[in-house]
Amino acid sequence: MLIYIYIIAITAEAMSGALAAGRRNMDLFGVALIAFLTALGGGTVRDMLLGNYPVTWTQHPPYIYLTISAGLATMLVARFMQKLHRFFLILDAMGLIAFTIIGCNVALRLDYQTPVVIMAGMTTGIFGGILRDIMCNRTPQVLRHELYASVSMVVAILYLVLMRLGVSDDINTLVSFCLGLALRLSAIYWKWSLPTFSYSPNRWED
Repeated sequence: MLIYIYIIAITAEAMSGALAAGRRNMDLFGVALIAFLTALGGGTVRDMLLGNYPVTWTQHPPYIYLTISAGLATMLVARFMQKLHRFFLILDAMGLIAFTIIGCNVALRLDYQTPVVIMAGMTTGIFGGILRDIMCNRTPQVLRHELYASVSMVVAILYLVLMRLGVSDDINTLVSFCLGLALRLSAIYWKWSLPTFSYSPNRWED
């Protein structure tokens, strides 16, 4: 199940990256690059941090073709994207959960300890969006909007807890995915977010 969701997710993420590049008036190469980084950047950073070589997408060239093609195709259908905004939010939420679970499994396969497994899942889930926003010169959305990175952390922890309890892989994946998706969509609908920190030096000098 995860592999199909993963393919849908990297396609959706590539399209979101292309839209971000379009808002910055980037050329064809810029659009393709941002689309690629958004879709596959999280897994790349994870593999580099964990020493998991060769990096996953280098062994699956179709992922490269898919993400770049999706990014370039977005240029042709961008005018319709606003109508599909909610649909893309759902796909993005699905991608976040799928990426997180996949990242946890990679770290588990490499016999890393629990804190590293959780961070690997979160890195896979959120780092593509962080790279996209950095390349587009804006504060990463995952750090300033509705619950996002924290949803990834909750999913990773839940997945590991159910695994320790002996829940079968299929049921664990299904439960973690559904609860994580419900949490993310609830955060979007009700605009749940963590407390923010606002610091202004001038304020404290008065």
